[in-house]
Amino acid sequence: MKVGLQIPNFTFPGGPATLGADLAAIAKTADDAGFDAIAVMDHFFQIRSVGPSENDMLEAYTTLGYLAAHTSRAKLLTLVTGVTYRRPGLLGKIISTLDVLSGGRAWLGIGAAWNDEESRGLGFPFPPAGERLERLEEAVQIVLRMWADGDEPYKGKHYQLERPLNAPQPLTRPHPPILIGGGGEKKTLKLVARYAQACNLFPGPDLARKLDVLRAHCEAEGRDYDDIQKTVYYIYDIGEKGENAQKIVDDLGGFAEMGFSLAIGMVKDVHRIEPLETIGNEVVPAVAAL
Repeated sequence: MKVGLQIPNFTFPGGPATLGADLAAIAKTADDAGFDAIAVMDHFFQIRSVGPSENDMLEAYTTLGYLAAHTSRAKLLTLVTGVTYRRPGLLGKIISTLDVLSGGRAWLGIGAAWNDEESRGLGFPFPPAGERLERLEEAVQIVLRMWADGDEPYKGKHYQLERPLNAPQPLTRPHPPILIGGGGEKKTLKLVARYAQACNLFPGPDLARKLDVLRAHCEAEGRDYDDIQKTVYYIYDIGEKGENAQKIVDDLGGFAEMGFSLAIGMVKDVHRIEPLETIGNEVVPAVAAL
């Protein structure tokens, strides 16, 4: 079982003046502590479950490029990019660039988008859910074409590309892993089975059923269920003095028994740095063999 860090909140005590230094320290500490992945949200307004929309929110891929320069081993991704936020041709180029500059550590985390508030606020299109899911599938098809040899045109229902040329190609071959986020049982998990190397699910009473649904979609698609990495969102609250370490180990053990191999999520009070160090010392080695 591996541990991953998501940074959803950029409202730190020092404010924007120290935000760059704060993020560099967080990323370097997590990288050194053995976190397998570092992720940021792809939002432009803060989301309601984290704080007021007016709180600080950094653009995701600029941030990941910055974090790449302050890390050397952790995978880098969004959890997850809304498909309506960037045209697929640009998104394929962004991930290729991040992969090359990070030495082969980029993932594409992508989903159908949900935050209509920020879409309306900044003028992004926000079509109905059915169309967003269609666009999600086309976007994945496009980036896969861009990451393969050749530059043949792509003609879809929503996107048309005359020449999806992409140079340089990503270092990761055959391509950077694609993580499709979301637990929609009829369409999203079907897209995971058809295209993705990883999924991300939220814990809850229906978690086991989601895996069963994914397994059924894999069987229908002729896909090996075990080829898909299962990741779960988890909030790491290590406690003031690390008193919750064993609970975290036990929780991750339960996820591992279900078939998850990466628990990625926010670390409470991450700006204090010490929680990351405690997780690295007491949790990462304890769950490594799970």
